[in-house]
Amino acid sequence: MKYYFISGEASGDLHASNLLKALQKIDPQTEVRAWGGDLLQQQGAYLVKHYKELAFMGFTEVLMNLRTILRNMKFCLQDILNYQPDAVVLIDYPGFNLRIAQKLKKAGYKGKIIYYISPQVWAWKQSRVKIIKQVIDKMFVILPFEKDFYKQWNYEVEFVGHPLMDAFKNYTFQKFTEFISENKLNEKPIIALLPGSRKQEINIKLPVMLAAATQYLQNYQVVVACAPGISREFYNNIINEKPVSLISGKTYQLLNHARAALVTSGTATLETAILKVPQVVCYKGSKLSYLIARKLVKVKYISLVNLIMNKAVVRELIQDEMNLQNLKQELHKLLHDEKYREMILQDYEELRIKLGKEGASENTAKGLLKTLGKLS
Repeated sequence: MKYYFISGEASGDLHASNLLKALQKIDPQTEVRAWGGDLLQQQGAYLVKHYKELAFMGFTEVLMNLRTILRNMKFCLQDILNYQPDAVVLIDYPGFNLRIAQKLKKAGYKGKIIYYISPQVWAWKQSRVKIIKQVIDKMFVILPFEKDFYKQWNYEVEFVGHPLMDAFKNYTFQKFTEFISENKLNEKPIIALLPGSRKQEINIKLPVMLAAATQYLQNYQVVVACAPGISREFYNNIINEKPVSLISGKTYQLLNHARAALVTSGTATLETAILKVPQVVCYKGSKLSYLIARKLVKVKYISLVNLIMNKAVVRELIQDEMNLQNLKQELHKLLHDEKYREMILQDYEELRIKLGKEGASENTAKGLLKTLGKLS
């Protein structure tokens, strides 16, 4: 079977690669052409474009890069039509993927259009559900509340569990002594900083994170998780010779040994929770992007942890609230208030239960083949 995968971010690349691995176990002849990253390529997909060429954040940034986005879309559409896969598998990345799905239907594409990891239509742009019903042949969702949300729109989706549980299933964690030795760290407890995967958001958030965390350097060490595809030089220019460490490609190892974390909103908040690290969630974008988002977003929380639990498990510092004073205050509680830490960790246990057991990638692979009529 031939597939065309489209994922536009690091997390999408991870989940797409695990889905490909699951497909290959069932059908060794699986062939994939993809927009994604290194993990998809390592799993055997032919990489058409790397996601680092596609990462534009916020309303104003998208407008500034509109010509590039439209050019990419035109190229992608033609590439799919030339390749003629049995199915196009869209992984998250809704602004691009839903438009591609519409264009494929209009162009008369005869294969199946599958969506894995739903757009966050429950948060904003609920009108997108109408488009989804028209152009998506099958939707596989990963958050437990999404099935009920789509049911309100008379659209049947399949909950497969969260693919992060698969990502951790066979992951080998190092002992603390091995981890610090390999990464030239010291034996002090770790404060982990996860400032995001795009240069725009790192530029905005990392300086404030650093200012809050480096006040604890006497008793802790501060370690920044670097995003794939972004150079050390870029981070060093922001760090400006502060005595902190940089680690690339080892975020799970870092979180596994962290005492607390300052985390950019997104999938990383869920990863941090699964690895049982008390955290504060940070979001800050351009003023225009934030003002537009505030008008459109329809949910109480921005972090997946709080959304799934439907309560404020972790503190969210959004836009103007993400300032040095608030971050210092919250970080102090995460490090030193044992009762506060224990409350967060207890909620994390309930969160893991809600996410379900491992098997999202396998469930999606089987569901995809059933949709294609290749599995009973």
